[in-house]
Amino acid sequence: MPPGMLFRSRITTLMLTMFATMASVYVAGRLWQDAENRVYLINEIDKMTGMGEHAISVDDTLKVLSCRDQHKRLAALEMELAGAKHDGFSSKHTLEGNGTHYKKRPLAFIGIFTGFGGKKKRDAIRKQWFPTKMALKKLEKDKGIIVRFVIGISSNHADIMDRAIHEENRQTEDFIILDNHVEAQEDLSKKAKMFLSYAADTWDTEFYVKTNDKFIINIVSFEDMLQTYMDKPRVYIGCMKSGEVFSEQNHKWYEPDWWKFGDSKSYFRHASGEVYVISRALAQFISINRSILRTYAHDDVSVGSWFIGLDVKHVDEGKLCCSSWSGAICKAI
Repeated sequence: MPPGMLFRSRITTLMLTMFATMASVYVAGRLWQDAENRVYLINEIDKMTGMGEHAISVDDTLKVLSCRDQHKRLAALEMELAGAKHDGFSSKHTLEGNGTHYKKRPLAFIGIFTGFGGKKKRDAIRKQWFPTKMALKKLEKDKGIIVRFVIGISSNHADIMDRAIHEENRQTEDFIILDNHVEAQEDLSKKAKMFLSYAADTWDTEFYVKTNDKFIINIVSFEDMLQTYMDKPRVYIGCMKSGEVFSEQNHKWYEPDWWKFGDSKSYFRHASGEVYVISRALAQFISINRSILRTYAHDDVSVGSWFIGLDVKHVDEGKLCCSSWSGAICKAI
């Protein structure tokens, strides 16, 4: 081979070798960069999904990111809804029929606690302020006030006492019978929780009221009073009081959990059990949390304890001090 051709051949080989080397370096660099990118992306996905050792596809990654975005939107909406409720927003009407017409929500549900030996008291209440049958329906329709006697069952269910209540209810149609509650004086706190939960689940009213068969209520004045609290979504109304906590087991008002109330042995402020009123939101709270709400020796203390720590408006309403104020809208029989 002539020297010139040999020289050109060596140059060509050298150039090809250089190009091959450069190409190899370039390809290796791109592969290395792609590998680093993949590792970075996998690590970022792992951080977001918590999948750790498992790599996921691009489609799955997009789904995860979409779900996260929807979750953020949902959380934002929940915060807006909570803010609206905190500001007092609540609908005063409920949908009826085909969803295009609105029906005003009833004003109140009044539950009158009674027992198996309370027939005479119930008859006295029916004569004084508690309408029966058609008049009871008219009160519900015209005033939006629903009234019922509230009673549990006997320890021997379906015995003569239970049959007497069912017969009375057949004639008057004015009872709520709590089939899961055994009637007992020492279990009034449980009865209150069951009643408020049942009422909230069954009747959608603005207020829920507990009283007992020892008192007469001026229903017209009572309605006027409730109307003044319509703008308060979380309100607890009653004749507010406190009282001594008794730790002696033989005492009539013994409190088994006396030690929880501190060295002063005094109950926190709560509405008297004569008559108390709670708004719809609080009744729903009791219904939702009924399984974990603690009860104490007295029903009024128990109900008051459920609202401690909540954003609730406590109203000391003198008109509900049935036994101690001459201007009250309720009085003892």
